Amino acid sequence: MQLKKENILIVDDDVQILELLHRHLQSWNYHTYKAISVREAVAILKDTSIDLLITDLKMPEVDGFELIKFVSEHYPKLPKLIVTGYPNVQDSLAAIKSGVVAYLTKPFTKDELKTAIDKSLIPSNTKTHKSIHKAPTTDKGYGDMIGVSEKIQEVFQVIERVKDNKATIFIKGESGTGKELVARSIHYQGKFLKAPFIAVNCGGIPENLLEAELFGYVKGAFTGAETNRDGYFQAANGGTIFLDEIGNASLVVQSRLLRVLQEKEVLKVGSQQVEKVDVRVIAATNSDLKEMIRKQTFREDLFYRLTVVEIEVPPLRDRKEDIPFLVDKFLFKYGVEYKDGFVKITPEALDVLLRYHWPGNIRELENSIQRAVIMSDRIIDVSHLPEHLKYVIDFPEKGLLTLKEMEKRYIQKVLNATQNNKTKAADILQIDRKTLREKLKD
Repeated sequence: MQLKKENILIVDDDVQILELLHRHLQSWNYHTYKAISVREAVAILKDTSIDLLITDLKMPEVDGFELIKFVSEHYPKLPKLIVTGYPNVQDSLAAIKSGVVAYLTKPFTKDELKTAIDKSLIPSNTKTHKSIHKAPTTDKGYGDMIGVSEKIQEVFQVIERVKDNKATIFIKGESGTGKELVARSIHYQGKFLKAPFIAVNCGGIPENLLEAELFGYVKGAFTGAETNRDGYFQAANGGTIFLDEIGNASLVVQSRLLRVLQEKEVLKVGSQQVEKVDVRVIAATNSDLKEMIRKQTFREDLFYRLTVVEIEVPPLRDRKEDIPFLVDKFLFKYGVEYKDGFVKITPEALDVLLRYHWPGNIRELENSIQRAVIMSDRIIDVSHLPEHLKYVIDFPEKGLLTLKEMEKRYIQKVLNATQNNKTKAADILQIDRKTLREKLKD
């Protein structure tokens, strides 16, 4: 599935409407940027090629009319679509005079939104800022990333769009899917590649130290602070900071991070003097931040400022066609490191890797190949693979079965695969031998 060429910026202080618009636009394959204030919208416009602006009118601090005025003056060819819950004749006339192409009143239907977007996106040979190039979807890789599956190619397309601007990016995905690799690709494939890239594992730094490590501290700020010291944000100035496992940050750190995103400035621990920073923030987590928001352990306002652009990295089980290419990459890497040359894998061993569901994702695959290279000579066969990989069995569906029948058939398949070794079968099934005996009696 190819993303459409248009970049759409949606601006609304009502996060529910913002998410509704975002979902609708995603369903039509548009690439979206989100802002919950006019200030954030202006920052995105200055940094990014946008093809359509969708904005609310009534917003706190600076209203949508000021944004429309700004766009009309600075980006006169950018089409504008208004979505408002407070319609009146004066606003409608003022909007039309400002060059607004379409005007939607809340609540609206999905079809009404689509019609308004189609009306607004008049084909033009002129981009509003700079041209966007098509992502390299014909190759097997992007930077250090590799894959030909549809899902990973979609990730490459989004990276291609965001690599040359400093919009805040949120990467989500299971542990081991390569979220840091996505962040590094965004940085090193774009025009800021010569600037610093600082990766911070927020889950790997003790909570009481994370604040000082991120923002720095001044002499005497706490016991042991014997000199002034810059933090990771100052080190990343001009470039990119990648905040992995952002869900581990305390509410105090979250509050300070919000200030960085809002004001583009950092306040060291123990200091009253702010320092301006120009940093692209990329955050990632495998935690459910919306559930954390519900439990009041993660700030909702920070969440929406972090998710201007969202990238979801697919789990390896959803991109199994990429496994042969990833295996080749790791065979070369560890073959050179441990065997001073190329290492090959037999078709049978590769079939085992393709059958497995990879709960640990790419990290687990890499570790398995590393171990197999060490255990083999120059050819990896099934015997060199970890035991728990060997007995995973494809179980094709042939009609709908009861749960009891499914369990019975699977137990029998495991027993056949282990040559009726009940100890090994019980280990694979993750039950004890007594439970296995009872199930066999049934």
